[in-house]
Amino acid sequence: MTPSLLPRAALMQGVVSGVAVAIGYGFGSLLSSIVRKLIRREPSATFKHRAWWTLAGSTLVMGGLFLYYGAAWQDDVRAAMEMDGLRATEWFLIVVLTVSVSAFFLMIARFIRGGTRALIRFGDRFFPHHVTVNVSVVTMALLVAGFAQGVLFDGMISSINSAYSLTDRGTSPWITQPDSEMRSGGENSLVDWDSMGTKGRDFAGDGGGPTAADIETFTGAEAMEPIRVYVGLESADDTRDRVALAMAELERTNAFDRSVLVVNTTTGTGWVDENVVDSIEFLHGGDTAQVAMQYSYLPSWVSFLVDRSKAAEAGEQMITAIDDRISSMTPEERPTLLVFGESLGSFGTESAFTSPENLLANVDGALLVGPTFVNPLHTLLVDERDEGSPSWRPIVNGGESFRFAVEPSDLTDPELLDDPDDWPQPRVVYLQNSSDPITYFNPALLWSKPSWLEGERGPDINPDMVWIPAVSFFQVAADMAFSMDVPAGHGHRYGSNVVDGWVQLESPDGWTADDTAALRDLIDQRAEERSAKKEAAG
Repeated sequence: MTPSLLPRAALMQGVVSGVAVAIGYGFGSLLSSIVRKLIRREPSATFKHRAWWTLAGSTLVMGGLFLYYGAAWQDDVRAAMEMDGLRATEWFLIVVLTVSVSAFFLMIARFIRGGTRALIRFGDRFFPHHVTVNVSVVTMALLVAGFAQGVLFDGMISSINSAYSLTDRGTSPWITQPDSEMRSGGENSLVDWDSMGTKGRDFAGDGGGPTAADIETFTGAEAMEPIRVYVGLESADDTRDRVALAMAELERTNAFDRSVLVVNTTTGTGWVDENVVDSIEFLHGGDTAQVAMQYSYLPSWVSFLVDRSKAAEAGEQMITAIDDRISSMTPEERPTLLVFGESLGSFGTESAFTSPENLLANVDGALLVGPTFVNPLHTLLVDERDEGSPSWRPIVNGGESFRFAVEPSDLTDPELLDDPDDWPQPRVVYLQNSSDPITYFNPALLWSKPSWLEGERGPDINPDMVWIPAVSFFQVAADMAFSMDVPAGHGHRYGSNVVDGWVQLESPDGWTADDTAALRDLIDQRAEERSAKKEAAG
């Protein structure tokens, strides 16, 4: 019931609590077994009777006490994120789910134990007892692991993949096939509209981004029609062919003649944050070209488990191909090359580079949002941060090339350099909310306290959050599945903060802080309009 990074809905709180009870029961059983080995004497019937009543009474008292504290902790977390508290009926549901989930795991454990004992009894007919015990335990462990991997896990992934592959064939109601030659799927496009997937059609279709007229309304100046190139999973047979198709599409649209070229490494489903792609086009008056490529049907958290190599392959091949093409141009002809990745996409983007220095040497800027704990460059930079800076907002070499932000103001913090405006290029910006479980989940939570819970904490981390072995692992793992179900600026939602990231990387001459504020307001407005369309569409 203790607080985690994010507020938990009743269903997830019940599951997390049920798992925690099962873990506690397992440790208790282990301790009991050890005590029985050391102390052979059996307690009296009277002692056992009193002990059971004491256990039942303390369970009711402690359970009620922590339900009370749990409600207060959840209200605190929700208030910090401007969310409504849970109703009393939802807390009743939590109790029912906790008991049900823990009983379910206990039943499974008893079934496995019973099966193991049956194997031991059978083996005792033919072999010494100590042999059958070891063989039976190993056999049952292999059977359980094989069932979990081959039936449960693989079956779940197969089902999710099938479901999302069907979903990928749809088109959002407000999106239509483009007429413009500047967009994939449009006139003269080398990419078939039907092959682009739902997220690809959202990215390139009419209604999925600003037109030149929209940009002119914001800037008050003449604008260009932005170029958007997208290659879907079904657009070509493999990653190499998809990259080749994307390069041909970039050439067709004359993308390398634009001032700014952005390579977006998508999340698992092929999604690119609309706030990101829209804001860079408004910022540069449409004189931009953006490219993205789908590599999976699966949502990002599932792709992280099974398709991580595909993200790395997609990011590495696409960025390398474009970097090679730009390197063949004269310095005067080259567009500004920016790379972007969010969540698993940030991992894919980083995978194209061998080191932080290699990243700086090959691009003009990088915006990496909500990085995962396996991001190689991010992990290295955080580990090498300046002494005294927290892991959730690290400072690296005084902020000379790499800057990390929870709030947009962190990018120009006076702590960074003597003159925060004197920030040499190329620049790399990491946006990482201090409550983002995608960034802070780590298997090491099973056995060690994370650095982000030591010393100064992030602005939206509950001060009552504590690390509990094993339990905290499941809490943060559960947070990952619902990391988008919170307001922007918390969890895995970054909202219009991406505007400040782009502005710090590359902004046009004469751009002011007022312009940044106006663009943030516009991006927020467009996000609200998209949400209204999605809600209306069901």
